[in-house]
Amino acid sequence: MQRKFVAEEERTEGAVHVLLITTGSVASIKAPLIVSELLSFSSVKVEVVSTESSLSFFDHEAIERSGVRVWRDKDEWGKYGEYKIGDPILHIELRRWADIVLIAPCSANTLSKIANGSCDNLATSLLRALSPSTPTYVFPAMNTLMFEHPLTARHLQVVREVIGYTVVGPIGKMLACGDVGLGAMTEWRDIVQIVLDRFNLTKRA
Repeated sequence: MQRKFVAEEERTEGAVHVLLITTGSVASIKAPLIVSELLSFSSVKVEVVSTESSLSFFDHEAIERSGVRVWRDKDEWGKYGEYKIGDPILHIELRRWADIVLIAPCSANTLSKIANGSCDNLATSLLRALSPSTPTYVFPAMNTLMFEHPLTARHLQVVREVIGYTVVGPIGKMLACGDVGLGAMTEWRDIVQIVLDRFNLTKRA
């Protein structure tokens, strides 16, 4: 049975609605930490959208046990014959819900898709439908040579200058593959801090 999500029913007055998108980078392992820290602040609601490849790196059920849903491609339309005209469309409802979008991590593959306007999964369809007024932050994470590939600079330029997203990072460190160099995702606490600063959030009592 398809899970239903209707933005106007899910939004909470006075809350900050944070949409976290995880993509196919090892840095997706940090998703539970980002979610847990965000939930420690007052009036924060979180939803997660994950590409199928990103689910290899973290326990999505652990996040869901905290009350945060992890949405994936199969949730978009459900099984054949389940969707009926007039039913809510998940990528549209989630973009209506979000006050801020964090793409953390943003893999080279998803970066390329965003820059080229692809919408072949739930995450990229949501981003293609996203209002330009919704603050959106991209946190690249990839191998150093992937980051240094000439197409990466072009994709980042499109994301910044044409689409209008804010790109933060990557940073230099030893990567999961053992290489040392630029390409790691911005530290997860710094990602959370961006949300805290933007909305002046305070810790729960």
